[in-house]
Amino acid sequence: MSTMKRVLAPAKINLCLHVLAKRVDGYHELAMLMQRIALFDVLDVELVAGCEVSVTCPGLELINCEQNIVEKAARLLLDHVDSSQGVAVSLKKNIPVAAGLGGGSSDAAAVLGALNELLGLELPRAELMDLGLRLGADVPFFLYGQTAWATGVGECLQPWPGLPPVTLVLVNPGVAVSTGWVFQNLGLTRPGPTARIPGFPERASDLVCLLHNDLEVVTCQHYPVITTIKERLVASGADGALMSGSGPTVFGLFDEPSRAEQAAQTLSAESNWWVEVVNPL
Repeated sequence: MSTMKRVLAPAKINLCLHVLAKRVDGYHELAMLMQRIALFDVLDVELVAGCEVSVTCPGLELINCEQNIVEKAARLLLDHVDSSQGVAVSLKKNIPVAAGLGGGSSDAAAVLGALNELLGLELPRAELMDLGLRLGADVPFFLYGQTAWATGVGECLQPWPGLPPVTLVLVNPGVAVSTGWVFQNLGLTRPGPTARIPGFPERASDLVCLLHNDLEVVTCQHYPVITTIKERLVASGADGALMSGSGPTVFGLFDEPSRAEQAAQTLSAESNWWVEVVNPL
């Protein structure tokens, strides 16, 4: 039986994000269209002697274990199956931290899936998703493994066909945004009819009509650079641009890969922003 598994943990974008109401448990009812993208963290998950769980991330200082979602994911699964197996995780971060791209949640999902396989547990996906929800609202989506319409706090998932042919340009200004802070400062309005599952867009121009994020108003007020990035992307040829999740990463939609590459080169040359060209998964 193998004792190590390398897994790729993809980032995500929210093509639309509607905040419907605040729940009695303090969370918010959401309706979101969630899409995985070809930007990956790389995790080497290894079974080791002893009973310790360790996580290393070369080049990035990890916060303490209470907040380290990768370590928490490993411990949660081991406790769930009453295992004292030691686990070592080496994490290479390519997804920016606190960026609205779901990197931490995807890493946690990857660890749950890898340990399920390495330990020969054969836990069903639904059980892993229930465990994942205890770690974060986005974790079940990454275990679900496909484009989805997400409701509840993000855990109720319905399959969605995926995107028409588009290329994405991601731009991050290099500030970290706390999701909790954004939701705490959100003034809720009554949801409109757009909070229903959208039809499938056949062209990039149709997809642009779906772009919506209720969290933009909060994050953009505090970080006006996000509005600047959206404007620059559109000026560079994007069919549309939107902040992903709680930000600050913005994505632009392009119907031609060559236009996306040209826009990315221009934005990189004119700013110190992190810029990346990616495809949807």
